[in-house]
Amino acid sequence: MQDFNAYFSQVVDFFNTGLHQGFANVNAALGLIIAFLAVISVSRWKQVWVIALFATLAHLIAKVMIPVLANQTSFQLPPDLLQMSYWRMAAALYLGYVVVISVFFLIKKTMLKGGLKPAH
Repeated sequence: MQDFNAYFSQVVDFFNTGLHQGFANVNAALGLIIAFLAVISVSRWKQVWVIALFATLAHLIAKVMIPVLANQTSFQLPPDLLQMSYWRMAAALYLGYVVVISVFFLIKKTMLKGGLKPAH
């Protein structure tokens, strides 16, 4: 039972700190732009999970490629790519995108609900 409590507290701690880290990364300009572009392609609630995964991948790729495209550095993979901290950050980023895209989608559904009907 102690093992279960230890694992459960680790999972709860990950979600608690992960959401804060995820929001911190998504609330930056890059994250908000990606989330806004991602919510355009969402048409049903079931798609939020997959679109958030693609938004996370786009964010991780953009963090590597933007300095390369701006001629600030040469291409190199993140130095901590094979460490658990990188993947925890990626999972936290995913959770942040799930929440932000869900909020944007809710706003989109609410705002466009009456706007899609033709006027008589």
